[in-house]
Amino acid sequence: MRKVANKWVKFAVLQQHSGVAKHIPAMRRFSPENLEAMLRQHSFIVAKPIVGTGGNRVMKLYKAGSGFVLHHAGVKKTYGSMNELLQAIRRIGGNRALMLQQGIHLTTIDGRPVDYRVKLAKVGRNWEIRAVVGRLARPGLFVTNLCQGGTQLKGREAVRRTFPASIVRDKIATMIGVARTSTMLLEARYPGIGMLGYDFGIDKKGTVWIFEVNTKPH
Repeated sequence: MRKVANKWVKFAVLQQHSGVAKHIPAMRRFSPENLEAMLRQHSFIVAKPIVGTGGNRVMKLYKAGSGFVLHHAGVKKTYGSMNELLQAIRRIGGNRALMLQQGIHLTTIDGRPVDYRVKLAKVGRNWEIRAVVGRLARPGLFVTNLCQGGTQLKGREAVRRTFPASIVRDKIATMIGVARTSTMLLEARYPGIGMLGYDFGIDKKGTVWIFEVNTKPH
């Protein structure tokens, strides 16, 4: 079964479809210039390895007064200059290539961010939806990964706890629709993939965003 570890190349495929692209947050490769530009444009941004899973080395970054805050592994630190921030990012990121993604203000349950995993598997010639689950971040963390202490919920239950019951079906259908279209695009580009896991978030206005695609979903 084919694996595609590089997040950047998967998003490059999805960006070419206008229906999917509108659900993709703004993204750039990590560089000092891109970091400065994105911190000016967005209330916060997320830096993460282009290759990597499990929420490891994922950082939340934002401006605070004349300084910058870096939130990683449940710890927030403030840095007085861009140089100090860059050093901290490189220390956490190691030698890995990083990408920057527009931060999305996710819906929360009891103050904890929640996102969604939609899993598809190829059975014969058809792709089947295997799961739609919600993932609730551990208190104090912004990443929702289960291996980082997140709690799994049924997808419908998670949406119902954050939005009126009347729109639960619509939000689930949007995520499944985007996942199905994305699967068609990725399979055309990478024949041989047999399993896909999509990470979605819904912001407080109800917009559905796609954060990540895994060809080896846990």
